[in-house]
Amino acid sequence: NIRALEAATGVTLLVDDTPEAIVLSSFDPVRRAVARRALELLVADGRIHPGRIEEAVEDAKKQVEEAAADAGAAAAAEARVSGLSAEVLRTMGRLRFRTSFSQNVLRHSVEVALLMGEMAEEMGLDAARARRIGFLHDIGKALDAEKKGPHAALGADYLKLQGEDAENVRAVAAHHPEAHLDGGVYGVLCAAADAISSSRPGARQETTEIYVERLEKLESLVMAHPG
Repeated sequence: NIRALEAATGVTLLVDDTPEAIVLSSFDPVRRAVARRALELLVADGRIHPGRIEEAVEDAKKQVEEAAADAGAAAAAEARVSGLSAEVLRTMGRLRFRTSFSQNVLRHSVEVALLMGEMAEEMGLDAARARRIGFLHDIGKALDAEKKGPHAALGADYLKLQGEDAENVRAVAAHHPEAHLDGGVYGVLCAAADAISSSRPGARQETTEIYVERLEKLESLVMAHPG
């Protein structure tokens, strides 16, 4: 049964001595969500055999895709972004199952959209365009389990295929400075809003290395100004 579930979901099941606990291991968060839902369906049903496992996995895939579509549409409404296709909204909704340093990527996308909109209004730019770019900037993270490459480039390529405006695509591709691309003023705003959302207090868990580096900087400041 374990092998059948692993084959159907592409997720590794780790069963240890912890009572009533199973660890689901996969780099793809959507696959993990499908495997988790399938297990819940199987346990609730009580019939666990290869044939029933395949049925449960198919049901779980449909439920997860529906949940992603609903999450994407709700997030777009919160971010005040309209006109996105059902396919793009469903792809965005998959970010509901993805985290980055404990920060949920879909929530982060909404934050970046609203921040970009506020900054664009202050600068006399197109706030609706800014919110759209901010909302879509990390869409590549919903694709990087299937394709290789930086998420900014993957997202830009995907949006181009979906018929997204060229200026928006360019800003998404350039929102990380290390890409060394010219994303125009919206690319700069996106990078700034991305950094603000990621670094605000409580947004993400710090790694030990980052924490030590922060303490060392504080220590050097104190030593430089002992008075």
